Amino acid sequence: MLSDPGFRQKSCDAQGVLSADVTIEPAADGMTVQIDQVQPMQGVPAFARKIAGESTRAVQTEEWSDHSRATLTIRTPGKPTEITGTLTLEGDGSGSVETFDGEVKARVPLIGGKLESLMADLFAAGMDAENQVGRAWLEGGR
Repeated sequence: MLSDPGFRQKSCDAQGVLSADVTIEPAADGMTVQIDQVQPMQGVPAFARKIAGESTRAVQTEEWSDHSRATLTIRTPGKPTEITGTLTLEGDGSGSVETFDGEVKARVPLIGGKLESLMADLFAAGMDAENQVGRAWLEGGR
């Protein structure tokens, strides 16, 4: 599922992105996933819109070394923010659990901590949306 561009596009749609270009390339025992997307900033507090604008570009890159572990980087070109970490898939009964361990960085004086907290919340909401799409996908909702 994670290697299917259709699933990735559907996940982007569920998150309300304005546009997304999904590229998936096999690599040794894993794959490289890149999602270059434009996200709306509606509903985001004014302090964050001053930095991001009305929309912002985010480039998500996942380097899967095998079918259970990837490094994740989300960069926002031209903006002082970044999310980096590791994604891990583990079996759980008849399903699986995907976990993220990483950090959010916003190199902005005075409001960096508030911006990092907002970015972490938005990232978690995106992961929740992807989870919902994944559940429907596995039940045949493609």
